[in-house]
Amino acid sequence: MRVLVAIMMAFISTIALADSTAERKPLDRPPSATDVITGLYNFSRFQQGLLESTDLKGNAEVKNLAALRAEEAAKRDRALKQIQETIGTEPRVGKTESVAASLIEPESSDGPTYVRSFYASQIPEYESAITLLESYLKAPDNAALAAFAREQLPSLRAQVKDAERTMADK
Repeated sequence: MRVLVAIMMAFISTIALADSTAERKPLDRPPSATDVITGLYNFSRFQQGLLESTDLKGNAEVKNLAALRAEEAAKRDRALKQIQETIGTEPRVGKTESVAASLIEPESSDGPTYVRSFYASQIPEYESAITLLESYLKAPDNAALAAFAREQLPSLRAQVKDAERTMADK
């Protein structure tokens, strides 16, 4: 039953993410540099939020992975900040959902259920970031950001595959 709830939560968060993405960007235009910067900063906030959420319920494996992803997000943000300053743009501040809202409440879940929901919550976030970068690379408006996007895609793809594989194993 808890697995079913975790799957439903992952599905609902995917639908909510798709709805919010459609509201932000019309389908007929490629994302701009500002869209990409904003999307990547939001993705980094999600990864930082995972670390905070694991403090409540995570086991050592989940805490270590969340810490690693948060560190990678901080490095990505530093590199992105330099590009952002060069471009002279500011990311759009939007409403972001708390990571805890996409995970099963720690007080009501057992260890394995939380671990599955931890991995399940990451998949739509990674897919959204990957789709954003791929769309941007079809018609980039900044060479430095395009190079950054090309550099980030392989690691993001590998990380989402790892999350999918780990979730399937759990």
